[in-house]
Amino acid sequence: MDDTVNRGESKKVTVIGAGISGLVAARELERRGHRVEVLEGSGRIGGRILTHRFASGPGAPLVELGAMRIPGDHLYTMHCITELGLVDRLRDFRSLFTDGGAYYATGAGPVRIRDAAEALVADFRRAVPGRRYADGSVLLGAWLMAAGHAIAPAYFRADLRADLWLDLLDAVDRIDVSPFFDDAGRRVDLHAFFAAHPEVKMTGNGRLDRFLDDVLSETSPELVRLEGGMDQLVHGVHGQVRGQVRCGQEVVGLTVCEQGVLLDIRHGDHIRTRHCDYVLCTVPFSSLRRMRLAGLSAAKSAVIRDMTYWAATKVAFHCREPFWEQDGISGGASFCGGRVQQTYYLPVEGDPADGAALLASYTIGADTAGFDALPTSVRHAAVLQELGGIHPELLRPGMVLDAVSMPWGRYRWSEGAASVRWGLDTAAAERERRLAAEPEGRLFFAGEHCSSTPAWIEGAIASAVRAADEIDAHTVRRGAPCAARRMEGASR
Repeated sequence: MDDTVNRGESKKVTVIGAGISGLVAARELERRGHRVEVLEGSGRIGGRILTHRFASGPGAPLVELGAMRIPGDHLYTMHCITELGLVDRLRDFRSLFTDGGAYYATGAGPVRIRDAAEALVADFRRAVPGRRYADGSVLLGAWLMAAGHAIAPAYFRADLRADLWLDLLDAVDRIDVSPFFDDAGRRVDLHAFFAAHPEVKMTGNGRLDRFLDDVLSETSPELVRLEGGMDQLVHGVHGQVRGQVRCGQEVVGLTVCEQGVLLDIRHGDHIRTRHCDYVLCTVPFSSLRRMRLAGLSAAKSAVIRDMTYWAATKVAFHCREPFWEQDGISGGASFCGGRVQQTYYLPVEGDPADGAALLASYTIGADTAGFDALPTSVRHAAVLQELGGIHPELLRPGMVLDAVSMPWGRYRWSEGAASVRWGLDTAAAERERRLAAEPEGRLFFAGEHCSSTPAWIEGAIASAVRAADEIDAHTVRRGAPCAARRMEGASR
């Protein structure tokens, strides 16, 4: 016989993972009247939000080794910032192509972005030979391809075959692009163009459509950051959670049964089994598949096993001074090619005597292969040598005071930087999202991988709110207790 509980009845929920998704979910569950505990396997909270400070003090140079930017239309994230009283800390995030003095690696070598049009058009014509388009269409295609090359890993760039670009250019060629040129007629405002002509972006090819969405998001003039560090989000939400948030609690096994979930939790050399009424798992599937899992449906097991995660590696330098300003660069980013890929010139917001932070290298996907496996000091030296080819000031004695890096693909607690669906068509991407988010009995799921905005804080927060609503509304079926519950408290 089925027996239900009222929506408002208090449930006891164990949240696995103290990243932003787990912390927001804990807060939202408590607001709905439930009792919550959070278990985090690592020694810190925050997950893939990781702010590194090169010195102590409120104005110390800092770099975001994890999430570093927020699109202005990400409403869940902006609402969270508002709730935490951090709106006055919002600042523009200057991305690729926002500073004409920055560099772009073309087939003719690195050139200033303000002077890159001719080289980019030449690169574009080599990539799509044998077809004639209006000059404006070619210029738009050249800048769009440049943005894509700067953002996507090499193998994905190669997989975007020329015919996909041609399908897009066929649509663009029917439109007068000239209203979107700059005064010199050498740049195209991609964001204004696609805002005015959204139909062009709906090519019918889901892979290309999502790729374009990400290109436009990552180069948007509406991106923002938090002055003082993105970890203010983490600590702000953590401060709103009343239940325990315990680090060093590694879940190594998970069994779904009719009356709850059994968790195997490592304590030093021992593993203790605990019965939990409700569990919300927010850890990435790349990490979850390392656990011993039982009681899951075949569909859930498959999506956990098959979800794609991209690696990402960041290398940052603490510099004696913002030398790039003397080179005519006020901020933004360069695309350097090679191992370095993207370089971000970070603002100096504290005492200039404390120096400046430079995100010297940001690589994603297969471009990190081998690079992330290097010993840390060798990786730092490789970035210094390569980037020194564009910025020889880096090689001056005493210019680099310190260095830090994070190879997310090899970080034990995530084994990847973010889930990605670029290789899936629209229907397959939605099917994967739905399967990832689907509860299994009293086991629920949240995290950016369970959302329609993977790889963004927005997806992590939105999925946390959704999961809290699902748990709150869940009705309990009374049945036999877990067969394995008698093992609760056992060690092995």
